[in-house]
Amino acid sequence: MKKSIDTKKTILYITQSAAISALYVILTFVFAPISFGAMQIRIAEALTILPLFTPAAVPGLFVGCLIANAVGGAVIWDIIFGSAATLIGAWIGYILRFNRWLVPLPAVAANSVIVPLVLKYAYGMELPLYLMVIYVALGEIIGCYVLGEILASALIKHKKHIFNDTHNKDQTSV
Repeated sequence: MKKSIDTKKTILYITQSAAISALYVILTFVFAPISFGAMQIRIAEALTILPLFTPAAVPGLFVGCLIANAVGGAVIWDIIFGSAATLIGAWIGYILRFNRWLVPLPAVAANSVIVPLVLKYAYGMELPLYLMVIYVALGEIIGCYVLGEILASALIKHKKHIFNDTHNKDQTSV
């Protein structure tokens, strides 16, 4: 009986992670004109709120970003470090899941530090580094906090149906 429950949890985890990855890639390409560059608002970053609901969001966001960057024609350093920024943000966001307002913060911070460095040194953008940090941070705040909060509010109303709420039974701040 326990093996059956563990198998169901594993299948649920993999399915959620794959769905989040696919959604990240789709959103990145549907909004491609604003998803790349120094002044970007990656709509897919709204999904960085998902560690609030499921641990499957951590690998899902990482793989989604990795695929989006690779297929989107990014240089290898962007594929590696841009995806690493998303992984760092998602993982720390999951650790902070007991405070809804802190979950997107690591994604904003990691991307605001790492992505401008990639833009400057991997793509040779000539904007001042501090300006790229500001641009990326503003885009991340819009994606992660503004759009992420809209997504979180909608998901909170329906989370038992969407995320099989066994993961969040002990959360009080959601």
